[in-house]
Amino acid sequence: MTSRTSRASHSPIAIAGAGLGGLVLARVLHVHGIDATVYDLQESRHSRAQGGMLDIHTESGQAALRAAGLLDDFRTLVHPGGEATRVLDQHGTPHWDEADDGTGERPEVDRGRLRDLLLDSLPEGTVQWGHKVTGARPLGGGAHEVTFADGSTATTDLLIGADGAWSRVRPLLSDARPSYTGISFVEVDLLDADARHPDSAAVVGGGSLFALGGGKGFLGHRESDGSLHIYVAVRTGEEWLDSIDFSDTEGAKAAVLKQFEGWGASLRALVTDADGPLVPRKINALPAGQRWERVPGVTLLGDAAHLMSPFAGEGANLAMLDGAELAQALAAHPGDTEKALAAYEEALFPRSAEKAAESAANLELLFHADFTAGDLVALFSGEEEATAEAP
Repeated sequence: MTSRTSRASHSPIAIAGAGLGGLVLARVLHVHGIDATVYDLQESRHSRAQGGMLDIHTESGQAALRAAGLLDDFRTLVHPGGEATRVLDQHGTPHWDEADDGTGERPEVDRGRLRDLLLDSLPEGTVQWGHKVTGARPLGGGAHEVTFADGSTATTDLLIGADGAWSRVRPLLSDARPSYTGISFVEVDLLDADARHPDSAAVVGGGSLFALGGGKGFLGHRESDGSLHIYVAVRTGEEWLDSIDFSDTEGAKAAVLKQFEGWGASLRALVTDADGPLVPRKINALPAGQRWERVPGVTLLGDAAHLMSPFAGEGANLAMLDGAELAQALAAHPGDTEKALAAYEEALFPRSAEKAAESAANLELLFHADFTAGDLVALFSGEEEATAEAP
């Protein structure tokens, strides 16, 4: 992939953002013989760690990878045992411990390795690194001019915003902005867990961990490199994270653990023994069911279109499906971009509205003050209807 200089000041199709959705879009377009340029703010593909595990759903993420011609390659990246699930109560007592028997339909994969698979499937120069999109303006006839942080510009006949929660393309279509959901995360890592943190490794197990109750808890998973990635979740005001000095790691740990007085020592150790800095993250979402009127020459996908909380495990999967379906619509309607965009959005809006509502409902359920480990076991065992997955 090239770095700084755009290969041309005009691209027939410009994609803002080299996340999974934008890359799937570029790849499926390439499969159909259609060129596109992806502009990304990172200086290079390796300038920021991607991190995290994703469960890739059959009906969405895997369907997108099939359209991209990469499903078999994806299967070689699957983390064996990653679909194992443990549910603990606040004292660290197990209530559910399900092994991964290899028959699950949502295999786990490292986000960075999946992104590398997509990047490697694109022609050299497709991704233009170091191009942070700061805005765009219509030129008429569906064309747009895109402005980058360094002051340079590019024009395009079709602009797709795949640039995440705070999309700079979204204002062309909608004045909707993400708002705080009431849930704050603090992310921590325990590295080389089996050797350095064996007790915590046993707590998390081989796949995902859930320990929730009283509007807070621990969500986590074992990553393919043997580390543990933990999301400490608290239902609280937006100001809580702002009140913590995360440059003082030990002080930040103490502030987080104040929320978990009385919880089991094995769960509190996930924070106490964490390696490296703690990372705060406020969980934001767009209004469920948000849509826009058709605007010539521009559309959105992924979080730019339908940012939702992570409590149905749908964000990355929907972004990838959006990318694949948008590419297929463009390939099916050569020379009629507006017909393609209308067809894409006709499927996008109800699908994303359903999943956003599901994610919001799961947030309310999982972080209800009276929610217990037993309630989560009932969900996993099918006694109640809901979808709960680690972020």
